[in-house]
Amino acid sequence: MEVIILPSSKEIGALAADSIEALVRNKPNAVIGLATGSSPLPIYDELARRHEAGLSFEGVSGFALDEYVGLPVGHYESYREVIRREFTNRVDVSGENVHGPDGASDDVAAACQSYEDAIAAAGGIDLQILGVGTNGHIGFNEPGSSLASRTRIKTLAEQTRQDNARFFDNIDQVPHHVVTQGLGTIMDARHLVLVAFGAGKADAVRDFVEGPLSASCPASILQFHPRATVIIDEAAASKLAGAASYRHAYENKPAWQGV
Repeated sequence: MEVIILPSSKEIGALAADSIEALVRNKPNAVIGLATGSSPLPIYDELARRHEAGLSFEGVSGFALDEYVGLPVGHYESYREVIRREFTNRVDVSGENVHGPDGASDDVAAACQSYEDAIAAAGGIDLQILGVGTNGHIGFNEPGSSLASRTRIKTLAEQTRQDNARFFDNIDQVPHHVVTQGLGTIMDARHLVLVAFGAGKADAVRDFVEGPLSASCPASILQFHPRATVIIDEAAASKLAGAASYRHAYENKPAWQGV
């Protein structure tokens, strides 16, 4: 796991966008895993700016990490709509190439398997964007999730519902269930890029970067990925015992390695 500590969310977004731009230029039909929440927004803002400067996503496919169960199709806070609003409608990704789990299906189990099949049919995810929850979840794999899990329905932890209530009028509107890519699904991606900023994420960052591998902190599975990049700000890094060594490694990294 590579840990990169930067001064601001804007710089985090720019560095993550560097990795995505390099991928898209090298592989125009790249498959990108798309996350929602506050953390990826600086990435999407930077990619939209680069698109305006000439970067094309015309051949790119996108797969969302997760979706609420029970929200009507087209709901403003459904993750399919959030991804369209925050990223894909701002670049030239074809709408038919943007996919998300079906949280409105009458047969959720079948919809989950169909989503796994769609990812496989696309050739797998080249780069997966991730955030991390205050309780260490990635996607909506809450603490206790199987480290080998695939796309499935999950019950949201109350802390997660409280954290997400800011996107709704009140917490009563936040669904209790979601469909999410599993930890095993996420680990199949060829490159994981997790971004986090703010003191509220410091405990989670410490636990998944330097703590033991444990289902109690789902993001800790990134320790087993062959190419996981964690990009955080000073506040999110404030509880890392090894912060100085992470800074030293990044400052002396060969330029040819990229992100």
